[in-house]
Amino acid sequence: MAANPTLAFAVQEHEPPALEVRVNFGMFAGREATPAEIDDLASTLLEQVGAVSIVAEERHEIDDKSEASIHQVRIEVDSGSLPEDRDALQELSVRMVVAAERWAEACIADRHVSGL
Repeated sequence: MAANPTLAFAVQEHEPPALEVRVNFGMFAGREATPAEIDDLASTLLEQVGAVSIVAEERHEIDDKSEASIHQVRIEVDSGSLPEDRDALQELSVRMVVAAERWAEACIADRHVSGL
């Protein structure tokens, strides 16, 4: 068994989540989401789906003419935690977006970086 874990590695193929909700958190909050806030979001979402992955990221998009940095929260759900019925999936998607918006609005109201 290797004692040296790999620090960086390439992934050629990636299985995308069956459902992804993106929250433009930093654009409105002016800051990153805290670990406690992410835990609160997870608790809320687990009432709707059996398993969820939440990624809080600082994303940098750079080209020759511009550079942008955003704080984004991605909610990912794999197909095993989603209903197979198309209408039920659409309803769940809407409920998750609403839950994410309510969560973000509560976080922003509680702690907002002034000047935005």
